[in-house]
Parts: sequence; C-alpha cells; structure tokens
Amino acid sequence: MGKTLSEKIIGKHSSKEVKAGDFVIAKVDVAAVQDGTGPLTIDKMSEVNLTQVKNPEKTVLFIDHAAPSPRKELSNAHKKLREFAKKTGSILSEAGEGVCHQRLVEDFVAPGNILIGADSHTCTSGALGAFATGMGSTDVGIGMALGKAWLKVPETFKIEVFGEFGHNVGPKDLILSLISKIGSDGATYKALEFCGKTIEKMDMSGRFTLCNMAVEAGAKTGIIASDETTKKYLAMRNREEDFKEIKADNDAVYEKIIKIDASKLKPTVSCPHTVDNTAGATELNNIKVHQVFIGSCTNGRIEDLKIAASILKDKKRNFNTRLLISPASKDIFIQALQEGLIEIFVKAGAAIVTPGCGPCVGVHAGILGDGEVCLSTQNRNFKGRMGNPEGLIYLSSPATAAYSAMLGYIADPGNI
Repeated sequence: MGKTLSEKIIGKHSSKEVKAGDFVIAKVDVAAVQDGTGPLTIDKMSEVNLTQVKNPEKTVLFIDHAAPSPRKELSNAHKKLREFAKKTGSILSEAGEGVCHQRLVEDFVAPGNILIGADSHTCTSGALGAFATGMGSTDVGIGMALGKAWLKVPETFKIEVFGEFGHNVGPKDLILSLISKIGSDGATYKALEFCGKTIEKMDMSGRFTLCNMAVEAGAKTGIIASDETTKKYLAMRNREEDFKEIKADNDAVYEKIIKIDASKLKPTVSCPHTVDNTAGATELNNIKVHQVFIGSCTNGRIEDLKIAASILKDKKRNFNTRLLISPASKDIFIQALQEGLIEIFVKAGAAIVTPGCGPCVGVHAGILGDGEVCLSTQNRNFKGRMGNPEGLIYLSSPATAAYSAMLGYIADPGNI
C-alpha cells in the first residue's frame, strides 16, 4: 500500500512503517516557540527539571508577536526568552527579524523534516515538503528537551487543483474558498496534501499561503511535495544542499479527494467572525473599511507586496481608510526597500510596521476601535483577534486589500 507525504515523513522519523491512525514517537528536526507561547514552555520545562535542549542549533525562540514590546509585562517575557537562549545555546530571532513562520521557511526547515512549533500556523513550513505542526507549549518543551515528540499519524485529504487563476485571483482566494467548502472544522486533525497542475506551477509564496491556512479548516498540517520550485527557493536562500525530493506514492490512500478548478474562483473575502464565512468581494462593496492591513505570515512576502504595490503605485489610500504594511521578515523588508516598494506604499499614505506579526494578533500596532472594520491579509478573523471584540475583521488577498484601501470599501480587484 502506498504512502501519503505525512505517512512517509513520520514513518522515517519513527523508524517504522506507519499508517493513518497510528500513534508514534518521532524524532524532531526543528522546534520553535514565540514570545506568546515561549515563556510558558520554559516554565513547564523548569517544572519537570528539563533545563537544556537536545538540538540547540535547531531550537528557535522568536520575538515577533509583540515586537518591539509595547508594555513591561511583554518586555519581561522577552527577557525570559533571551536568557533561555543564552543559557541553552538556542537560536534567538530578535524583534524586527520577522514572523516565526516566515523565518522558519527562510533559514531552518528543509524537505522531509518534522517541525513542531508552539503556534498554530507552524503548518506553513509544510510547503517545503516537511511535516510541520503546531502543538501546545508543554509538548513543544518536551520536544525541545528530548528531541522527539508523540504524534498520531493523520488521515489525509488530497486537494487537487487544476486550471489557471483569473485576473487578480490567487492562492489566498483558493484557500478561503476551500475552507468555505469544507468548513472551519471540516479537516480536524487531517493533513491537507495540495497537488495538481496549478500547485506545480505555483511559486513558493503561494504554497506558503495555502499551508499556512490549513489549520483554519482544523487540519494538523498542510503539505506539498518538494520539487524544482522548492529547490530554487532553497538555492535562493543559499540552502540548496538542504533539498531532497519527497512526494507521495502514486497508490497512496486518501480519506477524501477534493478537486478544485482554479479558473472558476473569484476574489474571495472571509466575513466576521469565522474564516469559513465567505463571500465574493464584489458582493461586499457596501462595507466601508476603516483600516487595511497587508502583511502577516500569510501574505507578507515580497510577492504579496509587489502585488499591492502594482495597484497602489501613483495612487493614494482613501482619506478615511488607514493603511498598514508589514513585511513578514527583515530580508523581505530589505528587498522591498531595494525595489522601491516601500516608497510606493509611503507615498500612497501607508504606515510601515516593523517586520513581525503586527496588528494580526491584537497586541499592538493597529488595534481596532469599537465598530471599526479592518480588511486584512492575515489568516484569522475571530472576534477580538485584532485586540477589540467590538472590531470587525474581513480577510482577503493582497490584491483585494490594496484595491479596497484606495476606494475605502471592499472592492473586487478583478475590475481593475
């Protein structure tokens, strides 16, 4: 019987043949925490007298959710991470270096790896052909200390995508449409394995967007076979030696197969307060927008910023609509500066936010006022997500967000 991508990777890391439903102890290649979850991880490790980490060069602590710190309590949490990194020899990613999920794919995770992270969107790295999954702080702490973790091998949904995207339609519209189709809990503890001609032609940025949001359907991970596109991305990061080809067997067994024709997709928006509550952008042009956020681990990559800049070049944001831009990492920020994108944004009236999570998690840098509407390229629009339960969050692609920032209401970029 053939194996899915997840079964292959987990089997290799547990040194035995595995199938969906099995419980295993698997070797962990990379472990990560961030400033919201890391302090608890350190505390729980201390409670059971685990004071060192197994693989410090592959244990990464990120300061990204409140970067730089907006208050003393968070400054003390950051201090704890810095001290732990120094004590254990672990890697510290400082404020301003970027969102953990972007930094992980840039420098740490390789095809065939198992990555565990104390953050639900750890599944982003699955786009590299890794089994990447979020866990609780305690589980990640054990993984950091012992270099292994327990897993249930997930059943897999095969998401086969074919056809060409229409004008200003892309991966974000695809994943929002898929989540709307299967529901926000429709893939609970499943692996979403993306494949098909459309995925094969898709750049790594788009693949990261798909895998990042797999968890919004309840999935344990999102994952894509490694190929020449993966190899070129790693080479661009001076990591070509990390490449290995990994793909599912032709006779792999899937719990469900879902086929999607990309040519039939339209610019799609998730409406408050769940990701699966979607509508076409063209149906929402009566929704005035007070704030637009372009960034996050979902859509803060250079490709996303280029799309937004192509729409905003020589244009201005609507006078009544704030525009916030946050590159997902320092390297993306530098590239955006070098290519003139930041100048385009500033001239359009945008505020540039430090590379990191920014407004997405509602800790600082763009918290909404009562009754305000934000159109964001992030991955989650739960009530209170951006720091105010009285705020209203809509999710979209960078193209939809940029076009809407110009007009002051949710608008369909297919009309440009």
